[in-house]
Amino acid sequence: MLKFHQVKHIFDILDKMRCLRKRSTVSFLGVLVIFLLFMNLYIEDSYVMEGDKQILRETSTHQLSPEHYMHTFKDLSNFSGALNVTYRYLAVMPLQRKRFLTIGLSSVRRKKGSYLLETIKSIFEQSSYEELKEISVVVHLADFNSSWREVMLQDITQKFAHHIIAGRLMVIHAPEEYYPILSGLKRNYNDPEDRVRFRSKQNVDYAFLLNFCANISYYYVMLEDDVRCSKNFLTAIKKVIASLEGTYWVTLEFSKLGYIGKLYHSHDLPRLAHFLLMFYQEMPCDWLLTHFRSLLAQKNHMGYYSSYKGTENKLKDDDFEEEPFDLPDNPPASLYTNMSVFENYDASKAYSMNTGTEDRQNDILHHGALDVGGNIRYFKQNRQCVTYIKLGEFRNGNFEVSDVNQKIPFDIHCMRIYVTKTQKEWLIIRSISIWTS
Repeated sequence: MLKFHQVKHIFDILDKMRCLRKRSTVSFLGVLVIFLLFMNLYIEDSYVMEGDKQILRETSTHQLSPEHYMHTFKDLSNFSGALNVTYRYLAVMPLQRKRFLTIGLSSVRRKKGSYLLETIKSIFEQSSYEELKEISVVVHLADFNSSWREVMLQDITQKFAHHIIAGRLMVIHAPEEYYPILSGLKRNYNDPEDRVRFRSKQNVDYAFLLNFCANISYYYVMLEDDVRCSKNFLTAIKKVIASLEGTYWVTLEFSKLGYIGKLYHSHDLPRLAHFLLMFYQEMPCDWLLTHFRSLLAQKNHMGYYSSYKGTENKLKDDDFEEEPFDLPDNPPASLYTNMSVFENYDASKAYSMNTGTEDRQNDILHHGALDVGGNIRYFKQNRQCVTYIKLGEFRNGNFEVSDVNQKIPFDIHCMRIYVTKTQKEWLIIRSISIWTS
């Protein structure tokens, strides 16, 4: 039986496989696009981007060439180490350029109804005009029931036609013939057989989805098909990525719930796809994702929550609130401390939101205060504030204050955290967050 520590070696010897496509799907796509155009694109969304309108005009005056379509998409989908899967391209347009972020969703029939359309709608409605230019959404209709897929495809193409034509929304299906055995599987946790089959198939569903998305964008985020997004979630994600520049990471978590909101570099997707497929019957997807992160040597858990909210799950989670994900601005600053630090955990890492742990709950600042300063003077080529005012004291390791401009009579140029009483415990500063407006 394979062990997790062997996986890195296995990745190195995996044969490079190809990703094929069926020509028969091209004619279907052409019929779909022409049908939508002649029906004047029945769109229920609130607006159509100006860029989309231009694409529609160009598409309506130039016949789609199947050969050109296949060549363009093949160039963009030159996966390295891709799984040997021939996808059915239910609704796909060739991409003109690589996007910043791909949002992947896998969907199957639900007994209590589908939330997929609402999830897709939430992604687009919560994104600004500029953000829409930087995202691609890939939906894997993973149910083996063809009647259900046809109904869902009709609903998606009717409601989101202009997003499909703009290359912003793709709908795919991996045929059942490419799936491994889904019966008589291991019952590692004594789960019912139907539950084991469901979660094992789900691992394969996501493996095929990841495999398809490996070269569409620079980053990839995994969602479930019953999620609502926060306003301008892409901008929030960009802030986090920018704050971690120069730092090694494998997974960033924008949700506590299962595998929702897990962000990856796209260049890691082929390995992750192979990993899920290799251990598909061993454990649930979210557990495998945690092991994958550890195998690639990401030491710290990096969680930035409140970007996505579960719909059907109705889970109780303090981080899932209706208010948008509000990351700090943290303007450029010089940081200094006269305290001894552990290894290389200097103050700048707390300012970049790249430190801290939830494991040592008592390693907090038990007695401390925050001062803000103004009236800058230069001392030996360094800028320092001459005047300081105490803004408040830390409570249980935290300090929060709002409406600062109403409390301080000057522009703030310096902030100072100081310890007011000796403590025996270590001090771990998880983050220093500043909002400028």
